[in-house]
Parts: sequence; C-alpha cells; structure tokens
Amino acid sequence: MSTTRPRRSALAAGLLALATAGATLALSPATAEAAVLPNNFKSVGYMPSWSGNVTSIQYSKLTHINYAFVLPNNNGTLRAVENPSKLSQLVSLSHANNVKVSIAIGGWNDGDDSAFEALAANSGSRTTFVNSVVNFVNQYNLDGVDMDWEYPDPGASANNYSLLMQQLSNALRPQGKLLTAAVVSEGYYVQGVPTAVFGYVDWLNIMAYDGGSPHANYDWSINSLNGWKARGLPAAKAVLGVPFYSRPGYYTYSALVGMDPANANRDCTTVSGVQQCYNGVPTVKRKTQWAMANAGGMMNWELSQDRNDSTSLVSAIYDTVMGGGGNPPTGRTGQITGIGGKCVDVAAANTANGTPIQLFTCNGTTAQRWTVGTDGTLRALGKCADITSAGTANGTKVQLWDCNGSGAQVWQAQSNGTLRNPQSNRCLDATDNSSADGTRLQIWDCFAGANQRWVLP
Repeated sequence: MSTTRPRRSALAAGLLALATAGATLALSPATAEAAVLPNNFKSVGYMPSWSGNVTSIQYSKLTHINYAFVLPNNNGTLRAVENPSKLSQLVSLSHANNVKVSIAIGGWNDGDDSAFEALAANSGSRTTFVNSVVNFVNQYNLDGVDMDWEYPDPGASANNYSLLMQQLSNALRPQGKLLTAAVVSEGYYVQGVPTAVFGYVDWLNIMAYDGGSPHANYDWSINSLNGWKARGLPAAKAVLGVPFYSRPGYYTYSALVGMDPANANRDCTTVSGVQQCYNGVPTVKRKTQWAMANAGGMMNWELSQDRNDSTSLVSAIYDTVMGGGGNPPTGRTGQITGIGGKCVDVAAANTANGTPIQLFTCNGTTAQRWTVGTDGTLRALGKCADITSAGTANGTKVQLWDCNGSGAQVWQAQSNGTLRNPQSNRCLDATDNSSADGTRLQIWDCFAGANQRWVLP
C-alpha cells in the first residue's frame, strides 16, 4: 500500500521499542488548564496501548486523544482491549484536563482488514458492531470513536463502509459522542471512502505520512489534504496528520533528538549509514500555520514518540496555534500603517485598560510605536491590542488591555497583508472603510480590502 502507519508488526514493534529505549522523559500529569484552541482548531494525538505512559502526555496542549486500538471480530463483536487499566487512566487524566478521548478501532494490523470486510458486508453484523461500540464507549466513559479501517477498497467494500459509518453516526452523534475516521493520504484507497461519509463524521484524520520523498515533506502533505478537500471534504473536517517517527527505519522523533539535539530542527538525518526522514520542529510549525488557514486541525501518530522538553512537537503545534510563545516577547518595533497611510494609534496615548485603538495621522509618538511579538501580540505602551470581551462577532472593537496570553490578543500576519485573529477567524479592520483620524479598529470577516491590509514594522 502506498500509505500505511506503523502498527503491531513484530518488526515495527521491535524498532519502536529499540528507538524509544531510554528516550522517554516522564512528567507528572499536567496541572495547567487544558488548551481550548482558537477557532475550534483541533490538536489530536494517538496513544498506543503498547507504548508510552499516560502520565507523560502534555494534556494542556491537546484537545483530543485517540487510544489505539481495539480490534473487531468478523461477527461484529470487539476483541478485548489491550491494557484496559491504561485506557481508564487515560480517560481520567484527560477528562481532568478537559481533553476528549476516543477509542480508535482497527489500525494497520499487518494489513489484515478481513474482519472489517466481513462485518460491514452484513446488516446483522453491522448492527452487532455498532451496539458493541456503543457499549464500549459507555463502559469506559469515552467521548467518541475513531474508525481506523485500513483500508476499504473502492466498490462494494466502500459502499459497506459508508453504510457502517452512517449507522455509527446515527448511534453516536445524537448522544453527543464524536465520530471521526483515520483515512489514507492519497492514491487508490482514497476512493474507498465515499463522499457521503463526510456528512457522517465530525472530521477525518488524514494520515499524511508514510509517503512523499523525503518522507511526509511539506508539499506532499499539503497536496494530500488538498486532494481530500477537492473531493468535497469541508476544511473544518480536514485534520492534517504528521508523523512523530522516521522512514524507512521507524526511529521515534524522541530517539532521533536524543542522538543529536540538532535533529529537532531537521527533517532528515543519517543513522547507521541510512538516511532517516521525519518532520522536525520547523516543518511541524509550518504545517500547523497552513492548517490554521486551510484545515480544521493537526493530528499526530503518536504521542509516546514525542519529547517532553523544549523540542516537543506537540508543543510546536500548540505554540504555533497560540501565536508563537515567547515571554517576554521580542520582535520588530515601529509603526503599523493601514488605509490612507494612517497609523495604528492608542487614543490620547492613554494606558488605561479599555482605551480605544484607532487610526491616526502618523506622528512618531509612543502611542504609535508597536512591537510585533513572537507570541502573536501587538504591544504598545506596555499593553496589548485586545478584542473587547474576547468577542468574535463582526464589529467587535479593539482596545488596549493588560497582556494576558488569551486568544483575544493573538494576531497572525497573513501573506495578503491582513492580521487575522485565529480565535474569531476574523481580521483587524478599519471601521466603515474609513481613513479619517479617530477611526476605530475592529474585527470583521477577512476579505483583504484596503481597510484590512497593514504594513508592519
């Protein structure tokens, strides 16, 4: 197959065990409040039953975790889940940190999808499967299901998959449970997922890895996701998968960085004379930036392969979504100009919380001296440009406020000159397309008009 994911094969398991030996740094459970990422952006991680410790997960930087895997039988029943106590602990820690947990059903399983083929082909065993899944979700207090049939063939198999997903959707989603699916990145098996399935799921986890040369490179990965969107998958339901391991050797990212810290900022390195390619921090950040504008989130395979330090890929995703991190921020400082050549200005140079931010003739004063922070903030007079009351509606005014790290203070410069606030998915806008002195700044749907284009220092 053109795209697979390392699973339970003896070879892959052995390589994973070898590569992770001594490389995992255990942390105590996260105590920070869980990430509620702007614009409903998702950060999804898989947690294998056979690898990693649930106490080392960075819960505060994730929105969803999929426990991998439980396997089906031909008759639609489920096999016993591996390490059930681990699953229970994962659910407990995740829910304490406001993270949702789904059970991933299937997986690569050495390419054996015969149980899925058998159960999906018969209405009776489909019903047995759906009932078994619902009971499993209830038993473990789960938030949803991630279907991981690798892979339905185009034709009869695809039709049966669609029927199965429709029945699962009808059973789960009215109860407030999630239904997602992991799908192949490109090629023949894409057609094994009929477009009708797009309406049955909350989103698709697109396995944009195990392909491309070098492995999972930026352009190939983006093209993979765009291929799904071209079939009609809404951007909000397209979640971009990234690998936390190399090909061809399946070395974990954690082990690779352990060999040489510089590997964190590379995409390929040589191990024992063989080039191993993966995604380092810069590429993961770049993919995340793209996903923020063009997709519904990021997914990783898998959490036990990450590092729990400054080189963490989970952190790279989170920091990018939240505006880059950095405290205190450093960045370019100077005027920000907009429509009519006017400057972004703090009214009357007042430093009080709630002071209006407006357009005004450029005058070189400190009220117009802005620092574009590496954390996504725009800072003047020691405070931040802030969306009033963290509003997300068109017309919500922008004000000066104490910097607090919230999504209401994140502004991302786009290639078309706009400054987008990811929490609201709206852009900094000069009200009524005006360039008059005193024109209030607000947020509005992004359209890159003259009153939404800004020149940064």
